[in-house]
Amino acid sequence: MNLEQFGWSDFFERQLAAGATPGRVASANHGRFLVWTAAGEADASVSGLLRRNAALWPAVGDWVVLRDDAEVIVKVLERKTKLSRKQPEREIREQVLAANIDVLFIVSGLDRDYNERRIERFLVMARESGARPVVLLNKSDLAAELGLDLADVVARTERLSLGVQVVALSAISDHGLDALPALLAPGETAALIGSSGVGKSTILNRLLGDERQRTTAVRASDNRGRHTTTTRELFVMPGGWLLMDLPGLREVQLWATTEDLTDSFEDIQELAQACRFRDCAHAGEPGCAVEAAGLDPARLANYLKMQRELAHLERKVDPRLAKETRAKWKAIEKSVRHHPKRDP
Repeated sequence: MNLEQFGWSDFFERQLAAGATPGRVASANHGRFLVWTAAGEADASVSGLLRRNAALWPAVGDWVVLRDDAEVIVKVLERKTKLSRKQPEREIREQVLAANIDVLFIVSGLDRDYNERRIERFLVMARESGARPVVLLNKSDLAAELGLDLADVVARTERLSLGVQVVALSAISDHGLDALPALLAPGETAALIGSSGVGKSTILNRLLGDERQRTTAVRASDNRGRHTTTTRELFVMPGGWLLMDLPGLREVQLWATTEDLTDSFEDIQELAQACRFRDCAHAGEPGCAVEAAGLDPARLANYLKMQRELAHLERKVDPRLAKETRAKWKAIEKSVRHHPKRDP
């Protein structure tokens, strides 16, 4: 096998010790990893060191190093990009969904799945990861039946995506699918992300020209999807690029920083420069340029919600920041005690 066809580059070559055996994780299942190497496929496990350290655990798309004498992963090479979310439990921990992807296809179905606020969250995830986001509006063949003006939906999505490419397509009829291979060069990697039932597996099957991934219809009662993809797996596409189908996400808990909101909400960031107060929270303060601009209230509310969510995450993850936040509030409380509010 030629490793370049799987995305190998000088970035990874520089990390490799002489004589080491590299490979790319193509799929993972209960602690077993299918790894593509120059010698062929390897069914590998992980070393004890990696097993004891969750932060070093391989993800699909990772480039890894195998032991010379056994199919055991001993090292994960530094990643070019990393798509993560907060582990969907109360524990504050990162869950790496995919590694070393160049393009993230954010898939939204037009049959009641279309949700601008969810798309905004996925855009924050994409930009934090370092991958290039592209929004796919699937099931465009149903637009007329659903009473949707497709051109209007595309235009609205482009406005909230701030320059991100938006593609309307129908995986069932193949309409618009030919636009996707043109976005990637041979050896580059894309991933499909979205809720269950938006048609990610159907898109992959159509692009492959083969029914490799199982698909099911959405429930007629509520148009909600069923989980058909349960593992993450890389596929080599006919054009020489790679595509990963990710399981549908019901929870999109961000693993990012407040600074990562900037790229997805540049319009709000620019308006905020004209607010009267530098620490304006855009929640009723006098002289707030953001509120005065007449933005979509739902978009502003979603931005503020994610800002609070990420600020909380930063305090939990960064003890120094948490300490500074506690000191700030103690100073405020002390000031209030020493200067109580007087009745007019």
